[in-house]
Amino acid sequence: MRVYRSFSWRDTNLRVACASFELVTRAVVEARRQLERYIARHPAFRTALEPLPLLVDPPEAARRMAAAAELTGLGPMAAVAGTLAQLGAEAALADGCAEAIVENGGDIFLAAARPVTIALHAGAALGSRLAFHIEPQQTPLALCSSSSTMGHSLSLGRCDLATVASRDASLADAAATLVGNLVRRERDLTPALERVGAISGIDGILAVVGGRIGLWGHLPPLVRNEDASTVAKITRDLHAR
Repeated sequence: MRVYRSFSWRDTNLRVACASFELVTRAVVEARRQLERYIARHPAFRTALEPLPLLVDPPEAARRMAAAAELTGLGPMAAVAGTLAQLGAEAALADGCAEAIVENGGDIFLAAARPVTIALHAGAALGSRLAFHIEPQQTPLALCSSSSTMGHSLSLGRCDLATVASRDASLADAAATLVGNLVRRERDLTPALERVGAISGIDGILAVVGGRIGLWGHLPPLVRNEDASTVAKITRDLHAR
């Protein structure tokens, strides 16, 4: 039976299914510490809303985030959660784990040994009625999500949910933010999906606004979510009161 465990460190909040849970969390904490040391040298990296050059000898997380920023035109921090999720999963896979599923605040990187269902939470528009069904051969895969109407992340649009599929979690994370920025009303769906879908490395996009769903590219099959406890499983800060 697949077991998920939760972990919070500062404002990183993980939900992990992996036999090497401690290895995943250590890898994420170390990657974040390296990133924080880099930001201390390069403060603009944290606040930039567009791509910016890297300093000499950046850590791997910063490299990946900067590459995603260049492709999407956003600041590198738009890719931080997905980047950390993938680095944590990759550490476990490199150590010989057959499966690693790491969610970091709605951004997921998974390499699955058995089928897995990932529920989608679209707020008041569609609730949690839909999910992706993913077979092991479709992984490794990143599914990263952004919302303009839920959570605390910066968004310039009014998109209830933007979810992007890619093999690169850094890119998927930044691209989901870009979709969320571009979609303010239903008529924005098609041009936003076409624009973001044209970015190299994007496999598929789902966006929800006002109860309407837009789809682009190759996504895992959508199924009805049968898990009545989905909302309770949404990752939250374990230290928050």
